[in-house]
Amino acid sequence: MKVAIVGASGAVGQEFLRVLEQRNFPIDELLLFGSERSAGRKCKFRGQDIEIKLLQHNDDFRGVDIAFTSAGAGTSREFAEDITKYGAVMIDNSSAFRMDPDVPLVVPECNAADALVRPRGIIANPNCTTIMMVVVLQPIEKLSHITRVHVASYQSASGAGAQAMAELQQQYREIVEDKPVTVNKFAYQLAYNVIPQIDVFTDNGYTKEEMKMFNETRKILHSDVRCSAMCVRISALRSHSEAVWIETEKPLSVKEVQTALTSAPGVVLEDDPATQKYPMPLFTGGKDPVYVGRVRRDLANDNGITLWLSGDQIRKGAALNAVQIAEYLISQK
Repeated sequence: MKVAIVGASGAVGQEFLRVLEQRNFPIDELLLFGSERSAGRKCKFRGQDIEIKLLQHNDDFRGVDIAFTSAGAGTSREFAEDITKYGAVMIDNSSAFRMDPDVPLVVPECNAADALVRPRGIIANPNCTTIMMVVVLQPIEKLSHITRVHVASYQSASGAGAQAMAELQQQYREIVEDKPVTVNKFAYQLAYNVIPQIDVFTDNGYTKEEMKMFNETRKILHSDVRCSAMCVRISALRSHSEAVWIETEKPLSVKEVQTALTSAPGVVLEDDPATQKYPMPLFTGGKDPVYVGRVRRDLANDNGITLWLSGDQIRKGAALNAVQIAEYLISQK
């Protein structure tokens, strides 16, 4: 098995290395690629130093079986043909191909088999907030068809990359030291703040991030569900959280939903209000599952359930989901 990682020096690229090693993914040869800025750097994998090569339009992907790409939509579009032309499966973490009808959009807990039909040799990794939400929606969908979802996301700095995480930490230091606060990665200071905008606004007043949740949820679940999202950046460092209101065709009891979530793959139920047990980004960072709590009936909707979830944006929201797709492909050979 010959594997490549494109964007190896970024936050998700580094997480790919950790996840592949932790899960003992079968690799005989690992190639790392990056931009001019990162080319020549070395990354450790299974005790060895591997040098990052400059990503170029050449034959470097000849013989590669699986390529994990996380270097931005523009890079994915530019190099997709180079990556796939010799038969490599490109598992892309950018937004470049998610809504392409010839590219499956996959969350293994929901629609793993979609990965087997990939006319362009590309499988898209969904948006991080969508991934975590649909992992939780899927077991509820099995109880009763979900017609509407309202969601407010609370997204950590990690969603904007390693430099954004570093900037948030720097801002807190600057505030404590009474220095001018550095603001480069976000429109405003994130420390001690929330910013009700992720990505650019579209003509309908929703941001692209919010529209991703609408469109990607329907594609993954093969559903006509309508999802209205408000995506907010908060000063958590790594894990995203979401408050989700779910309307189903028939009313569901809290117990039914909790039971379904307890047995759902990739989900951990932490729901005990009496002991203040519920998921928080402080504790979900660095972990694989999506954690769910605060499950209750929606007081404004007879067919509604509302809940809270939290999960590591860099792991299940990005690198882990992509590696799970690759593991599924291997299992089907």
